[in-house]
Amino acid sequence: MALPDNGSAWPPPAWAKHYAEMRVDDAWYSGDRARLARIYSHHPRPSERRRLWGRRSEQHRPGRRENRLHVPLPGDIARTSADMLFADMPRITVEDTATQARLETLLDEGRVQQTLLGAAEQAAALSGVFLRVMWDRTLADRPLLTVMQPDAAMPEFRFGMLRAVNFWRELEGSTEHTVWRHIERHESGSIVHALYEGTGDNVGRTVPLTEHPDTAELVDGLDTDGVSIATGIRDLTAAYIPNMLPNRLNRSSPLGRSDYQSLHDLFDALDETWSSWMRDIRLARARLIVPDGYLRDHGPGNGASFDDDREVWHSLKMPPNEGAPITINQFEIRVAEHQATAEATMRQAVQTAGYNAQQFGLEAKGEAITATEVDSRDARGMVTRKKKAGYARHAVADQLHVMLQLDAIVFGQRIKPARPRVEFGDGVAPSEQQTATTLDLLSRAGAVSTATKVKHLHPDWDDTAVKVEVAAILAETGAGAPADPGTFPLAA
Repeated sequence: MALPDNGSAWPPPAWAKHYAEMRVDDAWYSGDRARLARIYSHHPRPSERRRLWGRRSEQHRPGRRENRLHVPLPGDIARTSADMLFADMPRITVEDTATQARLETLLDEGRVQQTLLGAAEQAAALSGVFLRVMWDRTLADRPLLTVMQPDAAMPEFRFGMLRAVNFWRELEGSTEHTVWRHIERHESGSIVHALYEGTGDNVGRTVPLTEHPDTAELVDGLDTDGVSIATGIRDLTAAYIPNMLPNRLNRSSPLGRSDYQSLHDLFDALDETWSSWMRDIRLARARLIVPDGYLRDHGPGNGASFDDDREVWHSLKMPPNEGAPITINQFEIRVAEHQATAEATMRQAVQTAGYNAQQFGLEAKGEAITATEVDSRDARGMVTRKKKAGYARHAVADQLHVMLQLDAIVFGQRIKPARPRVEFGDGVAPSEQQTATTLDLLSRAGAVSTATKVKHLHPDWDDTAVKVEVAAILAETGAGAPADPGTFPLAA
């Protein structure tokens, strides 16, 4: 698929279904109640319109307070996924010293860690994300690593590998009748730009880039054909990071699957539980039921009210045997039932998404657990992290390689571009207590030397520092005495 043909349907029929699925995931990720209500109240399937956020009743009409409560668990899942991958920057290295120094500059000045954190969070929510390398001399004298959204992309895969991709965006000035779309096509060796004037459901016709101010500034940087830019490299200036494979809704698709896939029912049930809990609290507010004689009349047409702060009352014209006291009405709040249901729903949701419940504050209450059980509970999240790191590692390395190549070709840096090696850490740093316990057990078993213990405790130390520390330890403990103490004279 090259650039769209004039007059073709929009979005392309092959991508309409994928975009629809992403819109639902995006609504849950956003945490916006209005967006959720809009998605589900206009859903084509009647069963979906009967969900909490699709219902329309007297309580949900415009102008009234929204009593439905949304718990932002989907956003927490996406954030946790990103934190597991890029809260600690992976180790990125090349062999050449000068190239390594320039790579570190690009990573630091380009704020690559922040870029990857944002990309990973969006990938978890929307099934995947694209990395793109561009350059703009008016902004920086270096290549720029950017994130492109999967619901604004039309990739082309061959044997599961990305061979080209069209990124699109709607430009300012678009109306219900006229929609301006900029499509940016990345293919091997070049980047192509096109401007379309169409409608909401039709791509329309191509027009010169100078017809819109947002694309007019691109013209000066284009080649002689007026639509493309030669990159000077064979590698694609875009890469796709799938969140997780396979996509269970389409097993043969190279597109990833969202962490929310098959979790919409649980998200809806969680919101339903919390909304019911808050309804109990609203209904359980103390209310006073008073006789008419206790009400103060405000005059014709102005109603009557009861002053619950008044301390002194004048005599009321009521029969002495009326027996109509002030009654307090207050319902019970079902706290335990709602809390147990909410926690069970959250636990099931995060475990289905591939994480351990402890990462979301769902700790075991009052039950003693062994270290083995702790490791077992953490295993699910660590396996998920390793899987996602495997998908992200190749795309990150490819685009950093592209950055180095463009840095040499476009910006004249005297480096030797090479594909970096991207290594993710273990993801979990043991506490000092865990480390001490491990070393103590190994030492008692006689299975570790003092040098190994020092290296394990200080993995960032070089051999010289380790030797100095070992010598100091042996001297203090007296374990460094010579093996042959010599001969001693016999007592007379």
